[in-house]
Amino acid sequence: MAEGKPVMIVGIDDSEHSFYALEWTLDRFFPSSTASDPPYKLMVIHARPLASATVGIAGPGAADVYSYVELNLKKAASHVIEKAKDLCEQRSLTDVSTEVIEGDARNVMCEAVDKHHATILVLGSHGYGALKRVFLGSVSDHCAHHAHCSVMIVKKPKTKH
Repeated sequence: MAEGKPVMIVGIDDSEHSFYALEWTLDRFFPSSTASDPPYKLMVIHARPLASATVGIAGPGAADVYSYVELNLKKAASHVIEKAKDLCEQRSLTDVSTEVIEGDARNVMCEAVDKHHATILVLGSHGYGALKRVFLGSVSDHCAHHAHCSVMIVKKPKTKH
């Protein structure tokens, strides 16, 4: 990657919303006409949940469940990153950095912005209503308030029936 270019981070998970955000970003900031000399250094980052946070049980057999969950989380993260790389390659963008970072997505994305001195953080919006946001939290809302860069929240258009 060319040094000196501003860094753009796209945060992804396994949702269609985050892959839409990645596609949207690629189409607008990395068109095939600029694939050989893109305007940004692109980083795709996936926040992998901690197995301990996912399991949340204790007692006999918890260790067996933990290792099974850990393995599945690693496989899922690998699949997410491969899918992201494929989308980039389809648009002739091969100079993309990818990272899987273990932890809560809200913290992972804000810390990645600081670590890589990102200029822009792009996230997809899951389109949760107010009630779901209260219980599930909103990564994009948290990052919009705490990331030390511009945050672009990409919303997937609603499909008409």
